[in-house]
Formats: sequence, structure tokens, C-alpha cells
Amino acid sequence: MVNPKLASEKKSMKMLNLSFRLPYFTQWGQNLLVCGSEPLLGSWNVKQGLALSPFFEGEQLIWSGKVSVPSGFKCEYSYYLVDDNRNVMRWEAGKKRKILLPDIIQDGEVVELRDLWQTAAEALFIRSAFKNVIFHNWNLHSEALPEAFQSNLDQEDSFIVQFKISCPRLENGNAVYVIGSSNSLGQWKLQDGVKLGYFAGESLWQADCLLKKSELPIKYPFCESNSWHGNLFPTHLYQLENFDMPWRGVGVAVPMFSVRSEDDIGVGEFLDLKLLVDLAVESGFHLVQLLPLNDTSVHGMWWDSYPYSSLSVFALHPLYLRVQALSENIPQAIKQEIMDAKGRLDGMAVDYEATLATKTSIAKKIFFLEKDVILTSSSFQEFFSENEEWLKPYAAFCFLRDFFETSDHSQWGRFSQFSKEKLEKLVSKDKVHYDNICFHYYIQFHLHQQLSEAAAYARKKRVVLKGDLPIGVDRNSVDTWVNPSLFRMNTATGAPPDYFDKNGQNWGFPTYNWEEMSKDNYAWWRARLTQMAKYFTAYRIDHILGFFRIWELPEHAITGLVGKFRPSIPLSQEELEKEGIWDFNRLSQPYIRKQMLQDKFGASWAVIASNFFNENENCYEFKDDCNTEKKIVSKLKVCTEKSLWLESEEKIRHDLFDLLQNIVLIRDPEDPRKFYPRFNLEDTLSFKDLDEHSKNVMKRLYYDYYFYRQESMWSQNALKTLPVLLNSSDMLACGEDLGLIPSCVHPVMQELGLIGLRIQRMPSELDLEFGIPSQYSYMTVCAPSCHDCSTMRAWWEEDAERRCRFYKTMMGSNDEPPSRCVPDIANFILRQHVEAPSMWAIFPLQDLLALKEEYTTRPAVEETINDPTNPKHYWRYRVHVTLETLLGDKEFKLKIKNLVKGSGRSYPSIEVVQEGIDIKESVNSKKMHVANGQGQTPRVQSNAASLMV
Repeated sequence: MVNPKLASEKKSMKMLNLSFRLPYFTQWGQNLLVCGSEPLLGSWNVKQGLALSPFFEGEQLIWSGKVSVPSGFKCEYSYYLVDDNRNVMRWEAGKKRKILLPDIIQDGEVVELRDLWQTAAEALFIRSAFKNVIFHNWNLHSEALPEAFQSNLDQEDSFIVQFKISCPRLENGNAVYVIGSSNSLGQWKLQDGVKLGYFAGESLWQADCLLKKSELPIKYPFCESNSWHGNLFPTHLYQLENFDMPWRGVGVAVPMFSVRSEDDIGVGEFLDLKLLVDLAVESGFHLVQLLPLNDTSVHGMWWDSYPYSSLSVFALHPLYLRVQALSENIPQAIKQEIMDAKGRLDGMAVDYEATLATKTSIAKKIFFLEKDVILTSSSFQEFFSENEEWLKPYAAFCFLRDFFETSDHSQWGRFSQFSKEKLEKLVSKDKVHYDNICFHYYIQFHLHQQLSEAAAYARKKRVVLKGDLPIGVDRNSVDTWVNPSLFRMNTATGAPPDYFDKNGQNWGFPTYNWEEMSKDNYAWWRARLTQMAKYFTAYRIDHILGFFRIWELPEHAITGLVGKFRPSIPLSQEELEKEGIWDFNRLSQPYIRKQMLQDKFGASWAVIASNFFNENENCYEFKDDCNTEKKIVSKLKVCTEKSLWLESEEKIRHDLFDLLQNIVLIRDPEDPRKFYPRFNLEDTLSFKDLDEHSKNVMKRLYYDYYFYRQESMWSQNALKTLPVLLNSSDMLACGEDLGLIPSCVHPVMQELGLIGLRIQRMPSELDLEFGIPSQYSYMTVCAPSCHDCSTMRAWWEEDAERRCRFYKTMMGSNDEPPSRCVPDIANFILRQHVEAPSMWAIFPLQDLLALKEEYTTRPAVEETINDPTNPKHYWRYRVHVTLETLLGDKEFKLKIKNLVKGSGRSYPSIEVVQEGIDIKESVNSKKMHVANGQGQTPRVQSNAASLMV
């Protein structure tokens, strides 16, 4: 039975026809749809979104669709590119579009939304690094929009157009206008144009305009009150492609531990960042970049100086604590202890163990004096409440690590397996060790306060603080203890052979179980990014290739050579058999012959053979107690016949590794019928002893595996995982894309708006020895060096022949180059980068110091931060000049300013337009550009939505 009241309400409800229209060129099998927050648009379920239909308007492909909606309808929505099964292939970047239909629209009217696809590059400037820091405008306030033209709606020849645009880069005091060819748009005169109102916090300007149908078609640009941008197309005012000189910035990079100040104790501290920010500001820089700041206290020794092996991806490192700031009531005896420690630890390099031990000892003394006050304070209670999900497991882990004297949680007895019940008992207030637990809470609370203070200072000074997101975690970490299912604990992470190391790299981290992580939409990753965003407005994704595929090694490996990509499509036994390959044991087991042993070990070969090999008809195989790299190292330590060897133990180990790696195929440990080509298999003696047919087959399959067959899989893998990171925070993301780069990487990074890295001596172009900064793309960070290679000065000195080639090809001189990187050379190289098209030029502080002779007295090799070829490298570099000295050095700061001056960096290039001047000819003469190359523009549209009634 029909309810008369409901039927009456339904009859009286005004219904409107909402029309979507988007120019977008697609390929066969691709479709567009609209998905939004309301059920009519799928409630964010793409499968239930509104499908659009294509048609041509001239040479332009337009996608459109209609849906009936009630008056006053409001929602958020986005466009999606899908396949025939509605699987998402691509989606718009940036914030969701918003629409609110006013009640004045008549029943049955058509409201047409004319949009343009929002690219990731366009969305960069609404990230927090720009919106909240660099372009943060303290004087902009929300403006009331003019009343709708309700009295004129009855005119049959009139309609309303709503103009909307995102302008995150608007200068203080400026306004946004629309001008155009019609009377309603001022006939190209700025003072007669339509002024847009501002929505605070959204970087959006919007205005309604009444137009007559007789005025169609119209042409229009968006303008600032003191400038125009000559773009007749309604894309972002600051769409990157539309400018001859887009915004470009400069930054400085230095590890936190490398900073030196007059107040620190042996190592850079979070509060020193305020001085570093001041130096950046006075040098005309917009960014300070750091290495990871997470706690790495795994081994309890200097190995923990490695900042990429996190004990916890949430906890900050106690190393960076300023103990003087823990309390305002520090007793004189402790103050004296602090002064003594400052003098004792003020060395040229970081003494990691002594510094951490000293700070921990002092912090404990202060903790016991004030714990009752701090732990009951409202600020601590708020911090604890917001962070207890990771803070409790972290404190419990640190307690158990110290109690059992190891971070290897498999050795913790009944605590080896984590559970929330055990955790709550461990951290309960009635435990005798509760003070030990609280001490870790206390340290993390103060670290949070100190870093937050520095981060707020940076934002106030309009300097971007850029953090670093490590690709891995230590296998003995809080994260692997609490969430073991998220990791493949029988594997290790690394990198295949590259510029850094011909044997590859083995970082030792367990690889990720992406399948398990996907079950809760990568909650662990989202939590990491949320935590980082408390302090940073930009971040670097370490080894971004790991989100496409990771170089996976067996846990028992030491080097990084004999690995495989995960995920990847293996060579199946059936595939190999079809190619005439059948002796799989011969190809997948170390190929060792008597002559090889004699060639490698000389007169000692018989002794080596008897200790490490079993013989079988002139063929040799490793004994079970030494058939992995870790077993070889262990056996060498206890071998009783060392005195009979003529070679050093290091040489014996190297040669044994070489024999162990002498294979052509790697058999999958989880499926013996699947195989992977060994990296650089043509270099092995095993390959060289194959027949010609087998050689040709293996070479072809090798190149197919490493360069062709995986590309689609890797691209899809990255498009599943990386957007989760990017959407987890508002930070600006950059990706470290060095090494063996699959062809799918750069298109995906461009698609997602990820900024890549360019190091001149490691060009991505195979035919170049040196990168050409003037040819870098805009979506890059360029630098002459980074923390993973030698500094600019050290590089100049380490290879005379390469130095000469650089001097000739890049500097245009046939003369003999100076043997040292003198300030003039440094200035030339740095200027190449500062004048590059890259969005960011970020210089290691060491490279900037090379501008002044006085700061180059230290041997260049001592300025290297990391040696990637050494897995046990001691990360201890300290700048030999204090920040206070650099801040007071007017000559040094002037050299940096002169470097940047005239380069077009730091400040946008804006043309001034005086009010009252007819700019029609100027606008019409500007080069036309359409977002996404979509032919001609529709006659009326706005960036977010055009409302036509």
C-alpha cells in the first residue's frame, strides 16, 4: 500500500539532470567512469560508479554521462580509467572534486559539469610542503561568495557558469579573476572581470557568473590581480606544463648525526635543526633534507649507526636527544657531567657507542628526578594516548632486549611469540620493572617534543623539512616481533650488481609479504606515513624500486649476487625443456672441476678441497657444513688447517664464494620446477663450459627475464602499493630511483606524481658517462652527489682519467684540470645543477662547503657518509664546522646566494599586468596548451566544475 504522504513528498521533490563531461583520449579496451561519495555515484565503489560514453567533438574525444539527482544534491567525486571489467587502471590525482547544487535550480533542468582530468603533477602544489610551508599565505581569509543570480534565472537566453580553480601559489594580497571575450567577463579588461572568492584551507577560488547564450562561445584565462597567465584553458593556474619557467627550489641535505653545533653532545640533535633552518633561510633555500631518524639500537654497538636498519619504524632515535632540555631543574652535578661529556665527545667523527651510552646515562638520572611530574602531566598523557599502539610494544621490546642481552626475539623464550596479553602484563604498573618501561616512554616523549619544536620552527620559517622512508626494517625489530606475518623472515633484501658494487648488496632486511599486507589495505604502511607526517612535509622513498620488485636473497646469503626479483615470472621446467635444456642439476648447482680448484688455490688446492668439498669423478660439490655463504664464513673461523694455506683467509673466502656462485640458474626453494637466471650469468665458468645451443638459449631467456617479461607485473605491483603511501599523508614524495631501472618505473612515477633523483655521475641514460643537468626533466631532484656515494670533492680526486673526461666534455676545456676540486670547479658544478630544469636542486652540505677554500682543508675522503660496498660501514661523518660558524660567515652565505641568484630558482617567474590595459592580443598570441594533449577545449568549463543552468 502506498503511503499518500510519502507519495506527495516524492512528487513535490525537484529532480535535476546532472551531466558529466570530460575530454580524455583512451585506448581500445579503456573506459571512463565517475565514482563518488553518494549511492547514485557508487559510494566510492568503482564497480558501482556511473559509466561514461565517448563521442567525438571535432578531433577531441569527449566522455559524458548523466544521472538524475534531487535538488540540493551534494557529493565528492573523481574520474577513473577502467578496463572492460571495471578494474581500475588509472585514477585522478589531487583532492576529490566537490559539488553542491543550489536549491534555486528549476525542476528538470540540466546541470553540466565540464571538467579536465587532474594529473598528479598538477596536484603537487597542494601537498603540505607547498600549501602549508612554501606558499603558506597567512593573510588569506574566506570570502563570502556573491548571491546567485536568482532574479535573472527566468531569462531564457541566460545561464550561470561557476568558475573554480586551485591556486596554491597565490602571492600575499593577490586576487584571482576570470576575464574573457564577453561583456560579462570584462572584454579582456582585468578591472571589469569576475573576481573569485577564496575558500580558506582549500586553495580554491570560486565565482558564479551570469552569461547570455548569445555570448557563446567564450574564451577566458584565470588571472591574478597583478599578473596574467595567458592560458585560455581552465587547468590549474599553476599547471606545470603551462610555464616556461615553473617554480624551482633549492635545498640542503645532511644527516642529523653529521650536524655540529655549540650545544650538542657528540652528535647532531633535533633542536640543532632550528639553526640548520636559519642557515637555509639566509642562503635562500626552501628545504632541509635528513636521513632516517628512527631508533636503530639493535646490536648495542657501532653497527647500529646504520640509519636504514630500524629497530622500530615509529620510535625516534635517543641519540638525537638534547639532555639539557629535559628539565629546567637539572642539578649542578649533572650539568657538570653534561659539560664534561661535551668536551670529551667533541671529535671529528661521531663516537656512536660512547655518545649514546653517555646520553642514556644522563637521561636516566634526570628521569628518576622528575618522572612523577612528567608522567602525570597532561602533555605526556596526550602523547601516550595518541601513540600507545606502537609505544607499548617498543618499550616492552627494549626492556626484553636488555634483559636477554639480545634483540633476536627468537631467543626470548615464552616472549618470542608476541601477544597483546603478554604485552599488557609486561607493561603493567604493578611490575617491578615498570620504571624501566616508563623510561622508554619518557625518552620518546621528549624526542617527540624536541623534533616537533624544530618542525614547527621550520614551517614558520617556510622551510620544508624532508624525511626519509627506509625500504626495510631489521629482522630483529619491534615490527617483525609484533607483525611477523607481514615479513618473509627466511629471506633478505638487497640490490643486484650496479654502479656501487659488482657483487650486489645485501642489506639483511626480510622482504615484505605484500599479499598479507594488502588484507588490511597496508595499514602498517599507512601508520608509518601518518607518523612521519607529524614532523615532515616532504619525504624521500628509499629504493623506490622495491615497490615494483625487490631483490630477494636467501637468509643464508652474505653477498647480494645470487638473488632473484620478487615478484617475477620464473622460467618453468616445461619452458626450459621445450628449449632443449634438461640438465637442471648441472645448471643450478655450483659447477666445480679439479682444474678450477688448482687455478684458484694453487699449491693449497688439495688442503682446501679436503676441507670444503666432496669429490665425485673429477666433479666437486660443497660439503653440507659449508654449502652456503654464511656456513663458509663460520667454517673458515674454526678450520684447524689454516696454517697450511698459502693465501689469506679473506682471499680463500672470496674464492670459495666465487665457486659457490658459479651457477647459471637459481632453483626456487619453494617450487623446484621453477628457475631464475643468475645475474651476469655469462661471466660464470659454468656458462662458458656450456654447448653453443645452451648458451644461446640461456642468453635469450636471461635478457627476457631481466628486461622484458616482468614489466607489466612490476608496473601493476607498484600501482597497488605506492598510491597507498601517497594517499596516507599530505607530504610531498620523492623517490630514490637509482640502480638497475626497469623501463616501467619512470612512467609509473610520472603517473603518480613522484619526483625522481638524478645524480650526474650515475646517469640513467646508458649512452652517457655524465648526466646533463640542463636536460633533466622537471619532475626530478638533481644533485652532484648523495649520501650513498663520495662527495663532489672526493669524486673529483679519486679518478684522474674520469676527471679529465668531465673537464673536457662537461666544462669544455682541453687543459689539464686541477687535481683538487677548488672553489671555482665546485661553483661550476653546483651552478650546472642550480640552473637545471629540475623542480629541486638539493645539495649535500659537504658540496656547499667546497665553495670556500677555508672549508676544504679536511681530506675529501673523510666527508663520505656511506660506503655501499661495505655492509658494516660505520656511519659517523661529522661536519667539521659548527652551524653557528656558518651562520656568522657572511662570505660563505654570499657565495651560496650568488650561486642561486639569476637561476630562476626560489621564486616563481610572474609577468605583471597593469589594470586597464587591453590584453586580448597578448592572450591570443600566447602558445595554446591543453592538459593531457586533448585537442581543443570545450567552450565553457572550469578546473573543478562548471555549473550551467
